[in-house]
Amino acid sequence: MDEKKPITIIGCGPGSAAHLTEEARQCAAGADIMIGSQRLLDLFPRHGGEKIVEGVNIEKVIREIAARRGKGNIAVLVSGDPGMCSLARPVIRHFGIASCRVVPGISSVQLAFARVGLDWYGAKIVSAHAADPSADFSPYLNEDKIAVLGGRTESAAWMRRLAASLGGGRVLYVCENLGLPEEKVAAVNPEELDGGAIGSLAVFLLVRKELLE
Repeated sequence: MDEKKPITIIGCGPGSAAHLTEEARQCAAGADIMIGSQRLLDLFPRHGGEKIVEGVNIEKVIREIAARRGKGNIAVLVSGDPGMCSLARPVIRHFGIASCRVVPGISSVQLAFARVGLDWYGAKIVSAHAADPSADFSPYLNEDKIAVLGGRTESAAWMRRLAASLGGGRVLYVCENLGLPEEKVAAVNPEELDGGAIGSLAVFLLVRKELLE
């Protein structure tokens, strides 16, 4: 029994082996127990330890970790970067900073800006993944670059309303399945988000046109 072994939270990037860092691979290889979605667990097919399939149910993930503490090295797999709207925050809050080690990964926002050829310094990042942000769009009026984490039909609708509220002079990108074989990045009109089939792995970018010149 070794209660002092940290819980390693591994950022797995967008979910493709090509975007895993070497540090992530090494930490996964040293884990006795891995917890994550099936999609992320599949990134480590040769892992011989225990694999626990858990998606975004935070309470279940914490219970699974708590039940196995002291039984081996535990790795929690999260998509993107642990610092970007992931399970890392509730896990660290529950078990404490001293009990957790964080391994960074490539975030979907980082990848989205790379795909359109822009830096993301100063970008306003908003999550509409689990629920709609505020309908008050005034805080975004002076933003040059806005990234919105989507994933729901409602988040696409919120994105459309945001783009419409801010008016012209901006380009809206829909970035889907970044880093995966079915990746798609397209500049669209806000109206095209109405009723469109947007995948669950989607990031929207809203960028002032002059930054693209």
